[in-house]
Amino acid sequence: MKIYKPRFWDKKNSFIGFLLLPLSIFLQVLIHLRNKTVKEKKNSIPVICVGNIYIGGTGKTPLAIEIIHTLEKLNKKAALIKKSYEGHQDEFKLATSRGIKLFKDSSRHKAINNAIKNNFDCVVLDDGYQDFSVEKNLNIVCFNEKQMIGNGMTLPSGPLREPLSSLKRCQIVIINGDNNLEFEKKIKNINKNISIYYSKYLPTNVENFKDKKLLAFAGIGNTQNFFDLLEEKNLKIEKKISFPDHYNYSLKELNEMINFSIDNKLKLVTTEKDFFRIRHFKLPQIQSLNISLEIKNKVNFEKQIAEYL
Repeated sequence: MKIYKPRFWDKKNSFIGFLLLPLSIFLQVLIHLRNKTVKEKKNSIPVICVGNIYIGGTGKTPLAIEIIHTLEKLNKKAALIKKSYEGHQDEFKLATSRGIKLFKDSSRHKAINNAIKNNFDCVVLDDGYQDFSVEKNLNIVCFNEKQMIGNGMTLPSGPLREPLSSLKRCQIVIINGDNNLEFEKKIKNINKNISIYYSKYLPTNVENFKDKKLLAFAGIGNTQNFFDLLEEKNLKIEKKISFPDHYNYSLKELNEMINFSIDNKLKLVTTEKDFFRIRHFKLPQIQSLNISLEIKNKVNFEKQIAEYL
């Protein structure tokens, strides 16, 4: 779904949020009843799920890719599993560009079975924490320090797919950003056995944009996170343009940005995911900021991953 996130989703004590609360409660009841009727399908290989409860922009895909590389170091033949959505081609292309074997289907369980038929001995499920039809050996939930849980309400009152109490069925939480002891305490009050790790994005080609005036644009879950990352690296953004998540850019829109950048002597930069969405246009004027993911206390994280194999 290509939507702009309403501002009230991240505002505490939002009037609009409270106004929509009856609808949120109704939807959560419907979801709970639906989940009660879903039969969990078991798998013959380990399934590691990387999910979220805050809708979009928590860094699931980079983490899933990093876990695949960890599994490969453990001599496992690992594949990435994604539900097939027409608008998510950017994520599919990003994964395969990193040398990851991807299986996708409208049914996650069918995609897992396809991986098994191709002799893979474990899989990482990118998204699917809310899919109760798939048995998981390990659940990892991602948060971003800039949004965390927003106003704490579920859709449509807030940005949460399900309440924070859903972490009861989770074993690991990854927070992209700095340590947050207050949030850690909230998590531990829900599930004292959860392990909490922190991660951060490391730009790998920041030198391409040094000493340049930039026009930065993005169509991801939280575009401000991308702009903040550029500014944290002391890059100068003259203009920012935000689009909805998984936005389908037209050539006309891209050429308008290119012409604006030429007229104003700006360099165009976007995210890797956005770049893979527009790469087929072959526009050399647009470059992406490439990133890697660093996990703090990675040795312990990898040990814990190995325990679930």
